[in-house]
Amino acid sequence: MQPLRHGYTNRTVGDGRTVVKHYEGPDAAARRDRERQALAELQGAVPVPPVLGSEGGSLEMGFVAGVQGQELIEAGHAVAVLRACGEVLRRIQAVPAPPGTVLVHGDFGPNNVLVDPEAFAVTAVVDWEFSRFGDPLADLAWCEWIVRMHHPGEVEAVADFHAAYGKSVPEWPVRHAAMLERCAELREFCERWEPGGAGVRSWEERLAVTAAWTL
Repeated sequence: MQPLRHGYTNRTVGDGRTVVKHYEGPDAAARRDRERQALAELQGAVPVPPVLGSEGGSLEMGFVAGVQGQELIEAGHAVAVLRACGEVLRRIQAVPAPPGTVLVHGDFGPNNVLVDPEAFAVTAVVDWEFSRFGDPLADLAWCEWIVRMHHPGEVEAVADFHAAYGKSVPEWPVRHAAMLERCAELREFCERWEPGGAGVRSWEERLAVTAAWTL
């Protein structure tokens, strides 16, 4: 088992056949259980990894081929990747949910999708530990935040994400407010993990950058 790239909150390892995710930080067991349940219930409805088992503080999943969306954006494929994100978000929000809500991934964006680098179709949406039922704006705004924060030169491609999503998109002030709210939540998560630590300072910096954005 070798460490996998792009893991930030947890420790994830794989061997090309299986992936084992070890949950760390606040509410680790609850986040593991939430992800396990989401993956089990989404099989056949949304492309997700299969669950192979759960033991202690970890979850074992089947390996899914694909390239992380952010890597493909960095390789010059922002439009294709964000179109794929829009299409799969529409599928996620089509999953049955309580009235007035949709299924929310909780950290949705090119950072958590695996994409076929030739067909540019999503092969898996990963990292469901923050999933819940809630406002469709949450994932819509956060995907845009990922692009603005980590790929600022590709902001124009957000329009392709919205077009592929195919639903009504709230105006910028509403999306911006949702981004700020999520940044504040993640700052609080880090505060619970390591009060005043590096994670807290990082999210405070990101909050300041996000607050300064204009359309």
